[in-house]
Amino acid sequence: MIPGLLAAATVAAVAVICAHVVPLAGAPVFAIVLGVAIRAVGPLPAACKPGISFSARMVLQAAIVVSGFALSLATVLRTGLGTLPVTLGTIAVALVLAPVLGRLLRLDAALRTLVGVGTAICGASAIAAVASVIEPEEADVALSIATVFFYNIVAVLVFPPIGHALGLGQQAFGLWAGTAINDTSSVVAAGYVYGRDAGDYATIVKLTRATLILPIVAAIALWRARARGSASARVPWKRIVPWFIVWFLAAALVNSSGVVPRSWHDPIATVAVFMISVALAAIGLQTELARLLRAGARPLALGFLLWVAVALSSLAIQHAGGM
Repeated sequence: MIPGLLAAATVAAVAVICAHVVPLAGAPVFAIVLGVAIRAVGPLPAACKPGISFSARMVLQAAIVVSGFALSLATVLRTGLGTLPVTLGTIAVALVLAPVLGRLLRLDAALRTLVGVGTAICGASAIAAVASVIEPEEADVALSIATVFFYNIVAVLVFPPIGHALGLGQQAFGLWAGTAINDTSSVVAAGYVYGRDAGDYATIVKLTRATLILPIVAAIALWRARARGSASARVPWKRIVPWFIVWFLAAALVNSSGVVPRSWHDPIATVAVFMISVALAAIGLQTELARLLRAGARPLALGFLLWVAVALSSLAIQHAGGM
């Protein structure tokens, strides 16, 4: 693990320095851009791959748990429940439009389902969860992940400037990022680039959204079983339950008990942002832009249309609800 962890941490450290020079961009943005640029130069040594894979997933989840130590459980629950209408509305938009637009683009049912769920819930994690139920072709899984991930990278770069241009406050931007960006890493990165309050808010909204993968996968499994005429539907609960969310809630509970001094909250937030930068650096170091762009025009078109529809509907629902 050590070579890959060191590589990702080094890129993150450089990103922090760059963020001090250009504060508006933020360390997570610099981290993923530097990672992608380094990967574009050439493949990484094989010795780095295990640590980079570990950083991209486990360090990110650990960063989210660490951020929970600076939040109160009451705030987490209030935010999650209070923003549920926007979350459910954007999910509905993605799931309804995906089959319609997918048919117009002449994409097969499995691919449009995977891109739709990936856009609606939580990117690659949702795609993997649904793939375990509908058993698509491996090519469809790869295409859908590449499509959704491409727009995750774009979102980290474009959402903060758009948020500033629209004059969104910290909570408004956090809610927008949490409901309109696909992958957890990109949501957290964009949120903390915008501001600490936006990052905290976006994280809570995103984790609330991620838990909804459970009923959606269960519903897809039941629908598939009924279509096959089967009496039972197997749902791989152990694979799809996002356990790190439970640890995040536990961390917030510890903070709510008063064990964590308030003077520690700022250092905790700083550590969490650096860990997020390490994870984003690792994701960038794994990303082959040329391969993403070869995903195909039609899947990319579907991903783009859904991404724009979800982003606009999130802002529209917020506006309609006076949020």
